[in-house]
Amino acid sequence: MAKNSKFMAPVNPSALLAEIVGAKAIPRTEVTKKLWAYIKKNGLQDKKNKRMINADAKLKPIFKKDQVSMFDMTKLVSKQLSS
Repeated sequence: MAKNSKFMAPVNPSALLAEIVGAKAIPRTEVTKKLWAYIKKNGLQDKKNKRMINADAKLKPIFKKDQVSMFDMTKLVSKQLSS
């Protein structure tokens, strides 16, 4: 098996995260892609500091604050995933 097969293994998003990325099990890479598509579509990237993500009504319960860095976002989102 390839070393990155675990990375590509489907994960189940929590109910909160499913509102953004869908409810079916998908690889982490797809979760990230869908999340970024959502952030870009809704203009949630901070205008001055592009590394910061502003939470909207759907992201706030996941982030638990108004704004997070893209690095913190990854950590917070992985808490919303189960294998």
